[in-house]
Amino acid sequence: MFRSLRNRNYRLYAAGQVVSNTGTWMQRVAQDWLVLELAHGSGTALGLTTGLQFLPLLLFGLWGGVIADRYPKRRVLMITQVSMGVLALILGVLAVTGTAQVWHVYVLAFGLGLATVVDNPTRQSFVVEMVGRRDLPNAIALNSATFNGARLLGPAVAGVLIALIGTGPVFLVNAASFGAVLIGLQAMRAGELNESEPVKRAKGQLREGLRYVRGRRDLVLVLVLVGFVATFGMNFQMTTALVARQVFHTGASSFGLASSMLAVGAFTGALLAARRVARPRLRLMLGAALLFGLLEIATGLMPAYWAFLVLLVPTGIALMTFTTAANATMQLGVAPEMRGRVMGLYMFVFLGTNPLGAPMVGWMAERFGPRLSIVVGGVVAVAVAAVIAAIAARTRPAERSA
Repeated sequence: MFRSLRNRNYRLYAAGQVVSNTGTWMQRVAQDWLVLELAHGSGTALGLTTGLQFLPLLLFGLWGGVIADRYPKRRVLMITQVSMGVLALILGVLAVTGTAQVWHVYVLAFGLGLATVVDNPTRQSFVVEMVGRRDLPNAIALNSATFNGARLLGPAVAGVLIALIGTGPVFLVNAASFGAVLIGLQAMRAGELNESEPVKRAKGQLREGLRYVRGRRDLVLVLVLVGFVATFGMNFQMTTALVARQVFHTGASSFGLASSMLAVGAFTGALLAARRVARPRLRLMLGAALLFGLLEIATGLMPAYWAFLVLLVPTGIALMTFTTAANATMQLGVAPEMRGRVMGLYMFVFLGTNPLGAPMVGWMAERFGPRLSIVVGGVVAVAVAAVIAAIAARTRPAERSA
């Protein structure tokens, strides 16, 4: 389960991610709560904030993959981490001094999205340089476990801190947490990295990456499945805030608990994925997407808050099984010189479609209630998984094997 941790460079990377991801999850909860306070509980404002944070991925996400292929990935990551730390510091100062306004959050969320455009594909494609192809699926799963382990702690701590001292200090803690990643990256042994040769700058590299993926039906099917599930089904950070506040009339600490319950499931799902040795198959992704959709529908219909919390756990397990399998499939199925651009496209689909889905889900929650927004996301996941399964079933055996 933990075989990638035998690698010193990966241990440094993972340790930094534990600290940084905890701060990031604290900021996500604080940012949502700050917007709800400044906008008087507006679901549309919350959806707009989320959308603006992911809008740069929609506009420039593919170029992030090109940058990841062109330059040394460790150096690029150090630049993006510093940028995100500075943005968190600015928001923290505004909140602490009581001068924060909704438009400030909008602008800083967009700025964070710009840094993420480059950070995401670079970070995803840097993993194989640390651990190699053999341990890549394990490292991807452990990354997800690290991310969701922090998700267990971060929202709960943020909920308590917000209730005690407000949102401002939470942003300052997140700003400081980026130092752990920078220390880990600096301490790595460059000679032990399996660095791929940077692609020389040339015209048409973005189009080349798109043509590469377009010619691979297996990658296209994964991207379509991920795109629909991510756009309509993976807005839990926003929908749980609305359910906690508007349906069950709870406070910030209870909202943090809901985020942590989803993280319990995601953390468990990531560890289960880390135990798998065989390369993930499309059947696993389809089954996980279908189960996730069904569980999401059931979660949205829960009549009591405790039942809502309990069902978030298996929902998180199914979601993490799906996402780790999709990520490993994309990375293992591409040539090294294309990995940055392919992962840029993957992250564009995985996160960049959020500006389309988040405002839509926020509007739906405000107009028809938060429950319906969750149920609709589950229905979309089930429908798309069924369609992709039907397409895959008609694929020739030789092509399906390839």
